[in-house]
Amino acid sequence: MLKQQLLQKGQHKLSPQQIKLMKLVQLSTLDFEQRVQQELEENPALEEENCSDLEEYSDILEEENKIDITEDQNQSLDNIIDEYFSDDEIEDFQINNQKNYSVKKHISIISGISFQEYLKNQLHTFRLNEKDLLIADFILGNIDDDGYIRRKITSIADDIFLILGKSVSTEKVEKLLVNYIQKLDPTGVGSRNLQECLLIQLEKKKINQEVLLSKRIIRDHFEFFIKKHYQKLQKKLGITKKSLRKIIDKIRKLNPKPGKIYSDNTKNLNHIIPDFNIFVSDEKLELTLNQRNIPELKISSLYLDMLKSYQSEKNIKENEGTIVFLKKKINSAKWFVDAIQQRQNTLMLTMNAIMDYQKEYFLTGDPVKIKPMILKNISQKIGVGISTVSRVANSKYVNTPYGTFLIKSFFSEKMMNQEGKEISSIEIKKLLKESIDKENKKRPLTDEKLSKILRKKGYLVARRTIAKYRDQMHFPVARMRKNL
Repeated sequence: MLKQQLLQKGQHKLSPQQIKLMKLVQLSTLDFEQRVQQELEENPALEEENCSDLEEYSDILEEENKIDITEDQNQSLDNIIDEYFSDDEIEDFQINNQKNYSVKKHISIISGISFQEYLKNQLHTFRLNEKDLLIADFILGNIDDDGYIRRKITSIADDIFLILGKSVSTEKVEKLLVNYIQKLDPTGVGSRNLQECLLIQLEKKKINQEVLLSKRIIRDHFEFFIKKHYQKLQKKLGITKKSLRKIIDKIRKLNPKPGKIYSDNTKNLNHIIPDFNIFVSDEKLELTLNQRNIPELKISSLYLDMLKSYQSEKNIKENEGTIVFLKKKINSAKWFVDAIQQRQNTLMLTMNAIMDYQKEYFLTGDPVKIKPMILKNISQKIGVGISTVSRVANSKYVNTPYGTFLIKSFFSEKMMNQEGKEISSIEIKKLLKESIDKENKKRPLTDEKLSKILRKKGYLVARRTIAKYRDQMHFPVARMRKNL
């Protein structure tokens, strides 16, 4: 039976400015620097210098546009953040122990041209008519940093028509791709998948029996190759195990990501700028926030004086448009200055809690001292939402006396050993990595055997848990780790 009834309920909603504040918290140091510079360029009412004294202008600024999120308000705001941000922004905080807490270092090579320009310079040496060259240039724009074109030919043809206004068939796009772009250096660039990439590289090899068999494996038995069904390959090709080993070794020397040869050297993406610094002084921990290249901001006194002047005039209606514009820019600048301070407070509050929670590790540097810690532990400790802790931990690094680490690497699950003592899953992963590194690659350890090895060491870990941790550490199953 249908009936009407009245319901009263409260509902929290975030303003656009509050959403922007959460996004500021999520930014890394480098991205935040760029965001500050962008705001300085876009808002003339914002200036670099010491903090501005706004008290004498309090009668000018509209209080309704002012954002002041207190610590008490944080909890209610954080409870509704997830309505505005997708769930996949909050990841499972597990460490990849394959790196053993170290930051991979690369030598930065500065190049005068980009990967795309490098390819374009080669393409322009071919004798193509103006239309074909224009289309080929467009196809080049779809090549990613690995050197692959991962889009469908039909989609590229549609984009050429929509963006360039040129009607082109998929056959024409295919022809330009195969006959010109896939002939460029590095060999294999412009491939649409790994199979095509390896075949292109094998085509450039000097023909012999091993090369012919390698091409046959990649072209006709690619599934057997990638799944390491070596016995089936041996049977299909009718060759000995020794011959197959030589062929597999030859294929492994090919480059699965040809674009990386060039793009890695033209992008300085691996230089990590830590967001926090932790120092140990007299057995006490000190935490600082990296504020490099972030200027002190203030509201332009010129704009404030202009607003005051226009409001004091008799014919305010004539200047109404100008007054609205000035108020908008000044309020925006005031919000941004306040938001920067709020961001700093949130970052320091969260990182301080993490540092206190993992105090034993930061004092000693011993990974075994890392305690089990999840987002909820920190969230409850400082009284903010889980999503806020997630945003701080997910994209920021901390510099310690023992190296620079992603903050989320200190989050781990709780496990129990045979003595009933709580241990971190990080410790389990460390032992798991050591076992896999030492295994006989001709007979790699299965998840069940790894579970038994850890059980002998006093760690009760189920096979399914081993499989989960192995996946998180990017180790394949035993069959895929096998060598001939």
